Amino acid sequence: MSTLTARALNWFKGHVPTREQLETNRLIKPFSKHVLRSDLWRFNRRSVPRGVALGLFVGVMIPLAHFVVATIIAVFVRANIPAALAATFIGFPAVYVFIVAAAYKLGPWLLRVDQMTGVAPISGTMQTTEFDHLLQIITSKGLPIAFGLFVIATILSAVGYLATSLGWRWWIGRKRAQRLAEARLREPAG
Repeated sequence: MSTLTARALNWFKGHVPTREQLETNRLIKPFSKHVLRSDLWRFNRRSVPRGVALGLFVGVMIPLAHFVVATIIAVFVRANIPAALAATFIGFPAVYVFIVAAAYKLGPWLLRVDQMTGVAPISGTMQTTEFDHLLQIITSKGLPIAFGLFVIATILSAVGYLATSLGWRWWIGRKRAQRLAEARLREPAG
């Protein structure tokens, strides 16, 4: 394991509360039956990518209370809670400023391109379903920036899901190859 990976894991273990610590928290007690289910804290190939995608989406879309919203949604979609909480760090101020700046450029550009098509499928659909109002309420931004944030959040969560899934497969394959190599070394020659 590389030094950077070891440091990241140590930092993660020191800053994210464990399941046992949450069991004793008086604010979590009323919800402990749902939030502390073991399948939401187990690291496996399905729940971790879900948690990463969820955390990235929530971290970009929701300006406040990332952890609370990510935890609540993770319960419903059976995502890994620690992975979701770690991924919400993308919404912290140092990074979020750049994300909003990108949304400021992307959202108006996409809506302008949509208006040039004549049919305006994005704008028409958003107004018909009132998705534009929902985006503005969730992000507390104007429609062009809110739409840009939505597009960025969707792309980031998809990339995060794919990268985590592929990384998981690579990691498991590497571990298996190491076990096989060790088994070959232990076999008697002959």
